[in-house]
Amino acid sequence: MGSIGEEAPVAMNYFGKAQTTFKPPLIANENAYLGDIASSDKIDATSPITSGFYRLEKGTPLVYTYTYHEMKIILEGSFDITDETGKEVHAKPGDVFYFPKGAKITFTTDDYGLAFYTGARKEGTA
Repeated sequence: MGSIGEEAPVAMNYFGKAQTTFKPPLIANENAYLGDIASSDKIDATSPITSGFYRLEKGTPLVYTYTYHEMKIILEGSFDITDETGKEVHAKPGDVFYFPKGAKITFTTDDYGLAFYTGARKEGTA
């Protein structure tokens, strides 16, 4: 350490118990909540990734067109997820999804669902 051209160590970020303590804010209708937890956009503005939690409660379906690529893993509850091609999945904890840029997705639930996502976008731009 200390040599010319050597970079300083980069620290990881830790968000303890985020799944149970973080409450994402309401973003649509009366039942759709989404909140970013972390983003690389401050240190990598050209290729940012942002992650957080998405919660949907019983009520109005959420129809969303992705303007970026996103991965999502279902953590709790369940979702019924449909795309424009007619593909439909009853998603349960442990299921993983990739939503390509341009995909128009409909999310519904009979009770509630909680998912963790990582998207190729800047913080706050979902």
